[in-house]
Amino acid sequence: MWIPVIQTANSGQLFDYIQSVTSFLAPPITAVFLMAIFWPRANEQGAFWGLMTGLVVGLIRMVLEFSYVAPSCGQPDHRPAILADVHYLYFALILLGLTCLIIAAVSLATAPIPKEHLYRLTWWSRYSQEPRIDLTGPQMTSDPVNSNFSNDSDPLPASWWQRAALWLCGLTGPNSGPAPPGTENSELNSLQEDPLWRRVCNINALLLLALNVFLWGYLA
Repeated sequence: MWIPVIQTANSGQLFDYIQSVTSFLAPPITAVFLMAIFWPRANEQGAFWGLMTGLVVGLIRMVLEFSYVAPSCGQPDHRPAILADVHYLYFALILLGLTCLIIAAVSLATAPIPKEHLYRLTWWSRYSQEPRIDLTGPQMTSDPVNSNFSNDSDPLPASWWQRAALWLCGLTGPNSGPAPPGTENSELNSLQEDPLWRRVCNINALLLLALNVFLWGYLA
């Protein structure tokens, strides 16, 4: 809703720059998130190559966008067709679809993630009660006595900048140990919702989505 106001002030040039850069860099990240949540077949290789390809394509478009100056009104446009004929908002949708296709292609060509690692991590398994096995867990050693001794005897970093960095990150030392496992059935982790407020949130989400799509197409 701020778009007309910002366009009135200073011709909205700064806002256009912000939106154009966002349209070049944000769609690959959005595609990775959506595919990971809604498509259980997506894996790490697909997410990596989809993200890298999408960012490279977006960066190429961004470099072209700022390398060629848009002509004045009534002047012929000699810029490449990808700049002259495709608005950056439409390019964002194309880049989103391209990234999703690459994620799907690479994921289907590589090994899938086993289901026991995905419980409660995707939209379709969010209510699952099956125990989930983490892909990366603490490394088990054959000598627990020596392992505990080595963990307890790790010295704090000597330099002041290392201690300052650990303090800023909320860490106490180079090896803080694994975090205690969270309780799966705690109230904080519960996804149960009141039916009334769930419907209210869903209706508001649909209204906002429709409004954003309309403004996206109308102001593009």
